[in-house]
Amino acid sequence: MPDTTTSWVLSEGLAGLQTQALGLAEAAGLTPDVRVLRPRAPWRYLPAKLWPKPLAAVSRTVTAPLPQIAIGCGGMAAAVLAALRGRGGSVVQVQHPRMDTSRYDLIVVNRHDELTGPNVIVTRNALHRVTPERLAAEGEKWRDHFAPYRRPLVAVLVGGSNGRHRLGQAEGAKLAAELAEMMRRDNVGVVVTPSRRTDPAVTRMLHEALTPLGGWVWDFTGENPYFGMLALADAIIVTMDSVSMVSEAAATAAPILLYPLPGWSRRINLFHQGMIADGRVRLFQGRYEPWMVAPLDDTRTAAAEMRRRLGF
Repeated sequence: MPDTTTSWVLSEGLAGLQTQALGLAEAAGLTPDVRVLRPRAPWRYLPAKLWPKPLAAVSRTVTAPLPQIAIGCGGMAAAVLAALRGRGGSVVQVQHPRMDTSRYDLIVVNRHDELTGPNVIVTRNALHRVTPERLAAEGEKWRDHFAPYRRPLVAVLVGGSNGRHRLGQAEGAKLAAELAEMMRRDNVGVVVTPSRRTDPAVTRMLHEALTPLGGWVWDFTGENPYFGMLALADAIIVTMDSVSMVSEAAATAAPILLYPLPGWSRRINLFHQGMIADGRVRLFQGRYEPWMVAPLDDTRTAAAEMRRRLGF
């Protein structure tokens, strides 16, 4: 029987935030109303934690009737959820709210957030929407497309500079050269998906270095192959700037090689250390390196615990 619990997913619309809240909701069997928070002036120019009346700032988004459960991710959602609490439904914040934690029914954080408490659920990886069912469907959909490429097949997930790590043209040239050398030395196929943050010059370098060797780089035309690549890869290389991409890759049965980049982030470094300690991730050393792994995915576990604690 489908769940009839009414629910919202709240975020400021950034894909990385919305995906985490939506992944938690879907794993809990909810069919949420996805709402993007768009504050009115002058509140859009101030950090949400400084809003005196958060619900008034986003009044066009949080209109009645209110849901039985509201799940949000990010700072803006944290302020709105705190204001919603006590108005009838339960509120669940994904990621550290940077506010008084007692203002939420539940908070779901990754262990690198270094937050604990009676209303806190701690996960090893970031929440996401990768499920065994989705991987099976996407693998079937993309099987013929990737069939011509050499096996073992290595999927490369490329991020970009983000204020903490740098992936500019110098780093892109190094990545392209190392992937090309891996193809030659280890006789593997390589398929690459850049992200919205990837410098176009880096994407061009990857294409020029890998295509002549039989590799493939997505050019942003047609359907995004990301989930098909996750489903079909024998190993996955991920640039270290993205917690989300590593977390999604960890939900597969493929070993993950973390590609180092210049820069530093305490939180991201703690995340990587944890995944390495779990045996799920190793640092990329320039070679194809297979080992036995099992999928690591705490999204469903967190969703089950959320349902248990909130009683729905």
